[in-house]
Formats: sequence, C-alpha cells, structure tokens
Amino acid sequence: MAVNWVGIAGIVVFYIIILVVGLWASRKSKGDSDPDSVLVASRDMSLFVGVWTTAATIVGGAYINGAAESVFESGLAWTQAPWAYAISMPLGGILFAKHMRAKGYLTMLDPFQDKYGNRMGGLLFIPALFGEILWSAAILASLGTTMSVILDLNVKLSVIISAVIVAFYTFFGGLYSVAYTDVVQLFCIFVGLWFCVPFVMTNEHAAPITSTSSEWIGTIDPSDAGIWIDFTMLLLLGGITWQAYFQRVLAAKSPEKAQKMSFIAGFVVIIMAIPSVLIGAVGFNTDWNSTALDLNKTNPHDHPSLILPLVIQYLTPTYVAFVGLGALSAAVMSSADSSVLAASSMFAHNIWGGLFRSKVSKRELVWVIRISIVVTTILATIIALTVHSVYYLYVLCSDLVYVIIFPQLVCVLYIKVCNTYGSLVGFVIAILLRIGGGEGSLHIPIFIKFPFYSETKGQLFPFRTFIVVFSFAVIIVISYVTDIVLRRGYLGPRWDIFKCVTSVERVPDEVEHEGEEEKMHMERKRSGEWQLGDVNEMKKPLAGKDESEYIPGESKI
Repeated sequence: MAVNWVGIAGIVVFYIIILVVGLWASRKSKGDSDPDSVLVASRDMSLFVGVWTTAATIVGGAYINGAAESVFESGLAWTQAPWAYAISMPLGGILFAKHMRAKGYLTMLDPFQDKYGNRMGGLLFIPALFGEILWSAAILASLGTTMSVILDLNVKLSVIISAVIVAFYTFFGGLYSVAYTDVVQLFCIFVGLWFCVPFVMTNEHAAPITSTSSEWIGTIDPSDAGIWIDFTMLLLLGGITWQAYFQRVLAAKSPEKAQKMSFIAGFVVIIMAIPSVLIGAVGFNTDWNSTALDLNKTNPHDHPSLILPLVIQYLTPTYVAFVGLGALSAAVMSSADSSVLAASSMFAHNIWGGLFRSKVSKRELVWVIRISIVVTTILATIIALTVHSVYYLYVLCSDLVYVIIFPQLVCVLYIKVCNTYGSLVGFVIAILLRIGGGEGSLHIPIFIKFPFYSETKGQLFPFRTFIVVFSFAVIIVISYVTDIVLRRGYLGPRWDIFKCVTSVERVPDEVEHEGEEEKMHMERKRSGEWQLGDVNEMKKPLAGKDESEYIPGESKI
C-alpha cells in the first residue's frame, strides 16, 4: 500500500497548528517562579477556555474512535460513554468542583493528604498515576496503529513524534499550553468530523442508516443487564475522579465558575460524540467489498477500532479526508497532554513536595513538574510501543480508579468521621475484591464468584458498583469504630499509630458554614501555623519564609 500523502499532509498541518498555539500559550506562564501557573494556570482560567479544556479531558482519541467502534461492533445500546460522560461532568460539578475549588486545593490528592496524611495520599496516588500513564499510552498506541494502517507509516515513528510534540509544549507552558491547545483541538475535531458526515452518509457504498436502524442500534439481553449497569456506573462515577478533570475546575477563577464549567462541558461532550456515532452507523451499513479497501490486509470487522479512520479515508473525497484525518490526530493529542500533565502535577505537588520534602522552593517544584512531564511521556511511549494489551491495562486501571478513588473522595470531603484507618482498610478491601472479580483480558483468574456468575459469560452481577458501595461502608464503619475506641480512651494514644484521631484538632462546633471553616483553614496555612509534612502533625511557624519558598498544600485562592 502506497503512503497516503494527503493524510500525512493533514496531520502535519494540524500538528504544526497545535505546536504553535501551545508555544504561544506558554508565554502566559509566569516562568520558573510560580508553580501555581503550571498547575492551575494561576487560578485565572476564563469560563470559555475552561469549558473547552474540561470537555477535552473526556473528548479525545479514545472517545471519538471508541464511540464509532462501539456503534459498529456492539450497537448504540451499548455505547454508553457519550451520554454517561455527558452526565458525569455536571455530576462532578455538583459533588466535587465547587467544593474543592472553594477549599483552594491544587490537586485531587490534596484533601486526602490534608485529612489522612501524606502517606495515605501517596498510597492513593498509585492507582491515579497508573490510570493517567496507561491512558496516555493507550491513546498513543491507538494513534500509532491508526497511522500505520491508514497512512502506511511506521508505528514507532508515529508514536514518538506525537509524544515529543505533546511533551514539548506541555513542558514549557503547563496548564496554560494544554488548555489553549485543547480549545484548538476540540474546534478541529468538531469542524473536521462534521465536515465528513454529509459525505459519508451520502456515499454510494453505504446504505441509509435509517434502513437498518434496528440492527446498528442493537439490544440489551436481560441476562447482560448487570454488565450494562456496571459499566454505565463506571462511566458516570469513575469518569470524574481523575486529576485531569480536577486540574481544570481547580483553575477556575471562582467556585461558581468551576461548577459552571462542568455543567456546560457536559453539553460539549455529548455534542462532540454525535458525528462519531453517525460514522460508526455508516460503517456498519457499508458494503466494504465494493470499496477500494483491501480486505485481505485490513478488514473492519477484524479491526473495529479502525472504523472511523477507514470510513473517512474510503468514503470521502480526498480533500475531505485531509481535514478528517487531521482532526483525528488533534483528538488524540487533546487527551495525551492532559494525562501527562495530570500525572506530573500529582507527583510534583503531592509526592515530591508533600511526601519526600516538606519545603521546596517554587523554582525547584516547577522543574520537578517539568522533569516529571518528560519522564511520564517517556514511560507512556515505552508502554505504547512494547505492551500489546495496553488498552486492557487501562480498562483495569479505570476500574481501580472507580472502585478506589470515588468512594474515598466522597468520604474525605463529606463524612467528617472518616480517618486514615478507614481509608486504608477500604483501599485494601477494594483492591482485593476487584482482583478477586477477575479480568479475562489480562488473564487474571476469577476467585470470587459474585451472584449470577456464568461459566460462559463470567461476572453478570454489577460487581464493580457493589465494591464501591461496600468500600463506602468499610471506610465509614472502620473510621467510626477507631474514632470511638481511640478518642474515648479504650486504647491509649500510643495505639493511634497514624496520629489521625488523638492528635488532631476538631473543627470547632461553632464553625458551621463551609466558607467560615475554609477561611480558618486557609488562614492557618498562610500564617505558617502548620505545613504539610508528617502525617497530620502540627508544626511551628516557618521562620524566615520568603516568597520563593513553596509550602505544599498552600495556594492562592
């Protein structure tokens, strides 16, 4: 197969545009001296940019390609991601965005380290980190496969070039560059894919989608209802417990704007999926034998993940394919940069600046973020080039983020009695139950057979959602029991090994309103009365603190 120069030209043009915008946006960064600029864009993100970059945490290569693939292979009934993610955004705004922005947090892990201590926050960093890195690897691998099949390019070269571009502008601009390139990337996706839709729907090789709607819409077998519910809940609740999402809402100018960003982003998410769904339906109705596609080399039914680029290449004119394939490359990069920055931010702020070093200079922290960006990109690239089942690894990490992070985050924010003991036990129980449920794609055997288990279909019970509910109960019960036992003196203070019950000051009862509690919380931080270091340990004021010194957990509101 000859090299597709039109497709290559389209991708090159889009890459140049994105790189230029990323470097331009990096000029808004305040340079080496301000980690807030890199982490949360100095809390100065406009509503317009915020909406688009928040939507971009969902709308990327896997989302665009995955929606078309799911419709083509399983039917619209099993394509829950578009509408589930669209609902998850406003849900995140209601549950988390306004609350966490009002607290002045910098990352998703901050509330855990504030309440449970740095070590427990570091433990929760593990599934969050794996999820972000493997997500980046999965979309880079997807891009490489697509380019190799559609454009006849070398897979390794495609992945490496894309990774270098992502790392380059993210390295210099932080969230500013990622946010502004997200706006351009989503605009390219929207225009590019909608530009292709009229051509693919009127192509002579494809039957009208209305003529076979009952087939490509699909059905849900009653015996599979538990699976459908489980994955729907995973998308609804697990889709918002990612640092990439929180990085955007925490960069909003106010808590109210953080919530608005989430609400409006939900509409953007569902709108961006419509052309992919239509293209997937057209691919289902296409007589591929009558097209120029060499089915002996690439059969859509054997490679359903390629249905979107195949439809664009073989069912549209050359100039349309130029725009469409360029839009696909933009879609991939809009997700990769978000995940790379998210993983780097958590490591620099919560692990390096919180767990390893209680005090770091602002310049040091910025350079730790930048080095982490490079390391994260390299790791994601290596995984993308060497691990064949990277998508399935990501699926498992998505499960872990859902069953571990979601219940933990709700508890730490809303249930005051929760402590480190409950969090730790809930963490361990959730992992054991999830591994016990098995994962066929990773050859993990099933040793816990939940109700309705089938020897042929596997787990039919919504066991992931059950684990979430059970984890909630474990965290609350263990926290309540340890609080009573330690606070009432049934066990002495020496048994409080995490120093999270007997040595922690309670918020005074008269502080009833969140705004007042937060004011007291932040005043203590600014005055230097305490800093994030050992587990919940109160410390003396910092002597000789200057403006270049960075205290982990401290941030401008």
